[in-house]
Amino acid sequence: MAESSFAVLNHIGVLPVDQSSEIRFSIDAYRGYRYASIRKYLTSGDYIGATRAGITMTPEIVKAVAPLLAALPDDPAKLEDQELGKFAKRPGMSVIVRISSFKGTRGLDFRQWQEDEAYKGWTKKGIRLPVEKIKEIKELFAKMAAALAE
Repeated sequence: MAESSFAVLNHIGVLPVDQSSEIRFSIDAYRGYRYASIRKYLTSGDYIGATRAGITMTPEIVKAVAPLLAALPDDPAKLEDQELGKFAKRPGMSVIVRISSFKGTRGLDFRQWQEDEAYKGWTKKGIRLPVEKIKEIKELFAKMAAALAE
């Protein structure tokens, strides 16, 4: 593998969202580093492929988040809005995982938080997963954690 090349190492699975979109879970590599990726893909109209909605996480973040998700109830009605945790991605950058309500819908949110001299707040990087599919999300995340542990 070339030093600057991107490669999908392991397709973990797909979470269908609606007729025209899905969320793919995978283990990828870039510049020699392995990471977990959750990205939304469109399959409609003039465009088929990845969207900007998505997030990458280090193996350490996945290892820390997996048991937190596993402990959540499978019934979406029993999930309460809460922050599950803040995980360092690199200096000045963290991933915050939370269950939240936004514009009348609830979701499991993976979002980057930047905190440095230039800016403090949310970045555009992140993805919102439907809480109605919490059981499938937990299964896909467990598979991702197991693949990274190999």
